[in-house]
Amino acid sequence: MELSKRQETILEIVKKEGPITGEQIAERLGLTRATLRPDMAILTMSGLLEARPRVGYFYSGKKPGREMAEKLHQTLISDIKSVPVVVPEQCTVYDAVVTMFIEDVGTMFVVREGGLLEGVISRKDLLKTTLGGQDIHNLPVGVIMTRMPNVVYVESDASVWEAARRLIAHEVDALPVVRQVKGNDGRIDLEVVGRFSKTNVTRLFVELGEGGY
Repeated sequence: MELSKRQETILEIVKKEGPITGEQIAERLGLTRATLRPDMAILTMSGLLEARPRVGYFYSGKKPGREMAEKLHQTLISDIKSVPVVVPEQCTVYDAVVTMFIEDVGTMFVVREGGLLEGVISRKDLLKTTLGGQDIHNLPVGVIMTRMPNVVYVESDASVWEAARRLIAHEVDALPVVRQVKGNDGRIDLEVVGRFSKTNVTRLFVELGEGGY
């Protein structure tokens, strides 16, 4: 994070004289509080300064970006997950291509009855199959999907940081968000309850940058 000269000056004033009010800072710089408001917002949002009612601003001692890192660890997948796009295992490759186009996603989750996770199919999988000259009108996605237990997933109580780390480590653009359910046979299955993608991460960064989180 790169600070402007005025923001650096504000930071030095608060380091030396904090806690200090916004009005006092404005007086030191010969400016109005309204003029300083955007700078103070940036410095507090980044975590470099902290503010307390009736006390003023003081230096937090944190490095730039530390506040955002903490929020990525604190924010849970349940807070930002989106609605999953799912298809049944018997769905044909042709119908999967149409669904992917209509829903405008790069990854879909393949489920069996009850929304239980069976596999994942990506844009690359569909493109490779389509270009391979196979009969996509009759070929089920179950033949070409990545099957469990090779599917990377995340649970709702995981942190955004952990989920983003999995996206990068496994070079995928979306993860199914799941919860464990116990079947009649005692086996633990995974029910798809959401979707976490690169878009979710990007949206979160924008909201953090705007101070919306």
